Amino acid sequence: MELRHLTAFTAVAEELHFGRAAKRLQMAQPPLSQQIRQLEKELGVRLFERNTRSVRLTSEGEAFLGPVRAVLEDLDAAVRAVKAAGRGERGRVTIGFAGASSHETLPHLTRAVRAAHPGLELVMKGQTYANVALSRVADGSLDLGFVRLPVTQPGVAYRVIDEEELLCALPSDHRLAGLESIPIAILADEPFVSFPANAGSTVRDAMVQVCESAGFNPRVVQEAPDSYTILALVAAGVGVTLTVSSVRHIQQGGLVYRPLAGPPVRRQAALAWRTDNPSAALRTVLAVAEEALPTPPPSH
Repeated sequence: MELRHLTAFTAVAEELHFGRAAKRLQMAQPPLSQQIRQLEKELGVRLFERNTRSVRLTSEGEAFLGPVRAVLEDLDAAVRAVKAAGRGERGRVTIGFAGASSHETLPHLTRAVRAAHPGLELVMKGQTYANVALSRVADGSLDLGFVRLPVTQPGVAYRVIDEEELLCALPSDHRLAGLESIPIAILADEPFVSFPANAGSTVRDAMVQVCESAGFNPRVVQEAPDSYTILALVAAGVGVTLTVSSVRHIQQGGLVYRPLAGPPVRRQAALAWRTDNPSAALRTVLAVAEEALPTPPPSH
C-alpha cells in the first residue's frame, strides 16, 4: 500500500466521482481507477459501489475513510513541522545568562521570539556568568550566551547589545554615601562583597582590575552567587561592592549607588554564538534579536 493509493482513495471518497477526483489530483481517470482497484485487491474488500450513474462508499469504505484521513493529516503535519524547522520556526535554542544583569535585555528577547515564533523552545540556563557562558558557547553546550567583551575564542561571533558602567554600591549610612562620586583609591581599606573568585564573573574581574589600577587589591570578606544577594549584603552593612549599571533596578532600603570618580569605566555586553552552529532556530533567534536588542550607538 502506497501513499498515492491513500490519496486516490480519499479524493474519490470525497468527490464520489472518478472524473472530478482525477481532475483534483491532476491525473487521468484510468490510472486513478487502477489505483483504487489495486488498493481494494490488497485490502480484500470493495471500497466503492459504482455504476454508470453514481459512486458511493461501501460500509468497508466508510470505515476506512476516517483512519486514512488521520494518516494523511499526520503526514501533512509532519511535513509542515520539518519545513518549519528548516526555516527556523521550530526547534530549541539554549541560552545562558546571569540573572540580575539580564533583567532588561533577556525579557525583551524572549518576548519577541515567542510573539514571532511560538513554535520555538527557549531553554534558559540562569546564573551562567559571562565568562562561563562564553566558554559554553565555544564548546557547543550553549547555543547563545549573554557575555561581556572581550570575546577572543576562535569560531565565536558576537554582537554588542548594551553598554554598562561600573558603579559603587554602598550601605546608605556609609561614611562615603554622601559623596556624588567615589574615587577608587578611597576604598582601599573597605571590606568588599563580590562574586566568588574563579567563578567566571566578569564583574568580579572588572572590580579587581579597577582596584589594582588604583594600587590595592580589594579585601573580599563575603562572596555570593548573584547580584541580588550581593546587594542585600551591602545594604546590611557587610561591605561595599563594584557592580554594573544594568543591576541598578535592584532598589532596597539601606542601599545606594554612586558613580566612580573620573572617566566612566564601561563594559560592553553582547550576545555570542558559534559561527559553525547549524541550527536554523538559532539563526531565527539572532534575527529577532537584531530588532529586540539593537546594538547601541557608540559612547563618546
